[in-house]
Amino acid sequence: MLDFKTKPIIAMLHLKGNSDEEIMERMIKETEIYYKNGVDAVLVENYFGDVENCIQALSYLHKNMPDKYYGVNILGDYRKAFELAAKYNADFIQIDSVCGHLESEKDSVYANELIGLMKDRSFQVLGGLRFKYQPIRSGRTLEEDAEFAKMRCDAVVTTGEGTGKDCPTEKLSEFRTVLEDFPLIVGAGVTADNVCEKLQFADGVIIGSWLKDEHHDYGDVCEEYVKVFMEKVFEYRKANKDE
Repeated sequence: MLDFKTKPIIAMLHLKGNSDEEIMERMIKETEIYYKNGVDAVLVENYFGDVENCIQALSYLHKNMPDKYYGVNILGDYRKAFELAAKYNADFIQIDSVCGHLESEKDSVYANELIGLMKDRSFQVLGGLRFKYQPIRSGRTLEEDAEFAKMRCDAVVTTGEGTGKDCPTEKLSEFRTVLEDFPLIVGAGVTADNVCEKLQFADGVIIGSWLKDEHHDYGDVCEEYVKVFMEKVFEYRKANKDE
């Protein structure tokens, strides 16, 4: 499982490609780049590929890299994420929203199901709160939704307005105050220039776009960008090792 005290860096595997073979070839190459340069974990997601591609990627990681940390996010199907994490011994799943996106009546049903799914599991749940592209329909304050979120996940993930867009430090500071010691992950918009600032408030980072060509989500992972980013992370960890 992820140790949030170490402020892990989680890098995205978006499964880009024009065929299953190309997707797997790119996924393996990107995974090797990430791990070689000190990234703590990878997150398999059907951003470009489909669920079958996620299954292939998870199967590869389970068979070939059992000593590494990896997780899964099945966009639009959190039940499938729970199923695949259990089957392929993943360390965590991500769900884009665990609280706040539903009206009260629907939220109660969702909460009961989610809490039920969380029983008897061997992996962590990283749950979105005020996450990109997710509506706010609960009618509750952030403080109220945060209390519910703590019961539905092992770490809260929040973002700015969209993919690759900055998550304002003011927002992270507010979440840090509201969540107190509960783990907080920043899930988008982190760069080599702002990662040290974000880690002052967050207990981990999920990063994708900035590590790719031209810092766009549709690009290929650039090893030089990964090196530059992780050098900043290592500098931060060294400077804050006694905290």
